Amino acid sequence: MPVVIGKNQLNEIIRLRKTLHSHPEVSGQEKHTARRIKDFVTKNEPDRFIEGLGGFGVAAVYDSGKQGPAVLLRADLDALPIDEVNGFAHRSQVQGVSHKCGHDGHMAILAGVSTILKNHKPSKGRVILLFQPEEETGQGAAKVIDDPKFEEIRPDFAFALHNLPGFEKNAVIFREGPFASASTGMIMDLKGRSSHAAHPEQGNSPVHMMTELMQGLMQIPQSEKSFQDFVLLTIIHARLGEVAFGTNPGKAQVMATLRSYLDEDMSIMKDNAIQLVKTLQKEHDINCDISFTEEFPATINDLRVTELIQRAISRSGATSIHIEKPFRWSEDFGHFTARYPGALFGVGAGKGHASLHNHDYDFPDEILETGVNMFYHIADQLVKLR
Repeated sequence: MPVVIGKNQLNEIIRLRKTLHSHPEVSGQEKHTARRIKDFVTKNEPDRFIEGLGGFGVAAVYDSGKQGPAVLLRADLDALPIDEVNGFAHRSQVQGVSHKCGHDGHMAILAGVSTILKNHKPSKGRVILLFQPEEETGQGAAKVIDDPKFEEIRPDFAFALHNLPGFEKNAVIFREGPFASASTGMIMDLKGRSSHAAHPEQGNSPVHMMTELMQGLMQIPQSEKSFQDFVLLTIIHARLGEVAFGTNPGKAQVMATLRSYLDEDMSIMKDNAIQLVKTLQKEHDINCDISFTEEFPATINDLRVTELIQRAISRSGATSIHIEKPFRWSEDFGHFTARYPGALFGVGAGKGHASLHNHDYDFPDEILETGVNMFYHIADQLVKLR
């Protein structure tokens, strides 16, 4: 049977969501967001509250005191560096920062679970509500897991959700295996020798290596025999020298985003890109420094856990949508699914809803209750919430 959230409870969750939306903070700066979450959740009497996880992460623990599984439910704290164009009363009050990925809604859903756990605590094991920092940069999950305080909440199972515009409102989207792609940003800094533009022969411009590098990088995904599944490489930035008409440039920079459904294919793609750089360095006598940033592993849903999600959909009375292919976007929840049986699922935000990261996006409050119900029924199957 679906959990019935009281009207007053739902209104509290909506007010929290709008407050969080009005006061967004970017990755690594979620101090006040974490405080607002603490203020809301502690009223619902968790057995323990842990702060400072991987930065500004916080966790509320509902502990039965009896042996049983530890179930972690996770939401993300951070907003994006995007100006908001909406004119509603709860619009962002922070210039250039706004919740355009719906993390305000994810937090409100997870905080809403605490309103149920206050009176329906686990009869065995523990339920952990984790509010994680720095998801947008791909660093937060790893920082939380590496934090010594994480030992206090190390789970047996881990679950998260994401709102998904383009799907029927309140439908639950799921699949087993890869759900969201691995991705990483690759930065290549080319260093040759500058000279006067009148005498380019006296320098060694990286222009030829730069053009060959970009062409070669875009050809890597076309080597179908090298990969097991979908891979994609997108050149997202390139710069040669500075705007100085008297100078033959001596430096250049190329940036690319690499994506794949499987971590194994990501490793192959990275190796191929690095080898391409090394080959071109020798041919052009150009030095090149390579670095990687915003590394997201693939989010792989455990088959047994996915079955729990299907049963939770049935119990919640929600519409289910099984997708055939993973999403191309990335989620750092993959750090959790790489270590623990777990799954990421979606909740439809509406077929005509503004897309994620659009400047006019706002989380639809109508799907908050579905998110709370799903988390409740997932946890209930494992720890039997009383």
